[in-house]
Amino acid sequence: MRYDSITEAIGNTPLVRIDPAVHGLRNIDLYAKLEMLNPFGSLKDRAAWNMVRAGLPEARERGETIVELSSGNTAKALALIAGMHGLSFKSVTNRMRIPEVKDLLLLLGAEIRELPGQSECLDPTDTDDPLTRFHQELSRPGSAHLHTDQYFNALNTDAHASGTGPEIIADLDGRAPDWFIACVGTAGSSTGVARALRAHDPAVRVVGLVGEKSDFIPGIRTLDEVQEVGIFNPATYDTIESVGADDALDGMLTLLRRCGMLAGPTGGAAYFGAVRHLRAFDAELTERRTAVFIVCDRAESYLGYVRQRRPDLLGRPPVRNSVATLTDAELRAAAVIDVADAQKWIEAQRPLVIDLRGPFAYAALHIDGSVNIVDELFEELLKGGLPFGRRQPVLLACPVGEKSVRYAALLTRMGHPDVRSLAGGIIAWRDAGAPLVRD
Repeated sequence: MRYDSITEAIGNTPLVRIDPAVHGLRNIDLYAKLEMLNPFGSLKDRAAWNMVRAGLPEARERGETIVELSSGNTAKALALIAGMHGLSFKSVTNRMRIPEVKDLLLLLGAEIRELPGQSECLDPTDTDDPLTRFHQELSRPGSAHLHTDQYFNALNTDAHASGTGPEIIADLDGRAPDWFIACVGTAGSSTGVARALRAHDPAVRVVGLVGEKSDFIPGIRTLDEVQEVGIFNPATYDTIESVGADDALDGMLTLLRRCGMLAGPTGGAAYFGAVRHLRAFDAELTERRTAVFIVCDRAESYLGYVRQRRPDLLGRPPVRNSVATLTDAELRAAAVIDVADAQKWIEAQRPLVIDLRGPFAYAALHIDGSVNIVDELFEELLKGGLPFGRRQPVLLACPVGEKSVRYAALLTRMGHPDVRSLAGGIIAWRDAGAPLVRD
């Protein structure tokens, strides 16, 4: 095949059958759509090109900067496309959580702008949030930016409704699969593919996979986070199920070592969630069925993530004092305190208040007197033991109370007698009208 432009190589990715000896399903053929083989390395190549293509001529004429609220694959694809067309690209985000992706974006010439966001997610209902205000400013007429707006842009969904979905049908000899299992990030791919498949066969069952609360899987949002995405519509999915980070890495390991697929954690989560969901139906089937999941991107960008979560996979010793080792019983036993009681406790006992959010979110608004220790750094501190005395009471706060409860459980296991998690996090504190200060 010969192309005049690398963008012509976007799409038409392989659909590969997973060996039944790997997944163990007897009556269901499971296929992986290898979106990692797009030229820029991910599923987002389709959406990025579809969102930006029509506006490129005018953007070049006006010298605009392409901008997107992204810290991942969409930013990477747009940075490459911008460079091809002599344009600048700016990635706007609250927090770059994958160092390899940040380094790659800088290598591609991208400008990275990390803005304060009170919840570390774009919350369109919060007009005081700096990240939200910036998003609104980008959307105004006369802006000097070509804003692709992946969280609300219908062209994100259309890229998959016109491309990814029909390709799956064509590769299944004109049939839609019985199940389509998709991880939900911006919701563009799952929504678009589901639309195409159901137009061909309304009986297709769509399973949406989200991250477990307080867990972080690159490219996947939790059920709470996904509510903030304009494209997301729960009616798209027959069911929505959660997948944990360890599940994602187990699935990723299977795809790597058993299937020869250089899949990242999102693809691993999709595989794990697919097999888990399908097992409930497999034994009852009397004729063969098909299911498809998407391998979104490649493993190489996530070695730091793997090193942090599962160092044993890279030949390193197990991590001491890690939240990844907590049991359900330990999490249930963690002390949680609501806003009103937390205010009384702070007034009476003067606990050390630790804000686990990123520095920009902390700078935007925080509890007066609190100390900012980003969650990843806090976990590193705990590997060496308790970073403060047992006689010092501790209140932990994060955006919505999901991460802080895990660290409270871990500190309790480590022997701290009085550590509590703020229920609902900084968002609950703000919504209750409790005082916050700004740096």
